[in-house]
Amino acid sequence: MPENMDDAKGRAKEAAGDLTGDDDLKREGQVDQASGKVKGFVDDVKDKLTGKD
Repeated sequence: MPENMDDAKGRAKEAAGDLTGDDDLKREGQVDQASGKVKGFVDDVKDKLTGKD
C-alpha cells in the first residue's frame, strides 16, 4: 500500500476514533500514519541507493 494510502487510512481511523471516543481506533489510526511515514522513508532511501529520483 502506498505511503499516502496508509496516511489517509490512518487519518480516517483517528478521526473516527476521536468522534466516537474510541481510543483504540484512534491509536490504530496513529499507528497506520506512522507506518506510512516509515514506508515512505524506506522507499526514499532505496531510491537514493539505486539512483532513482
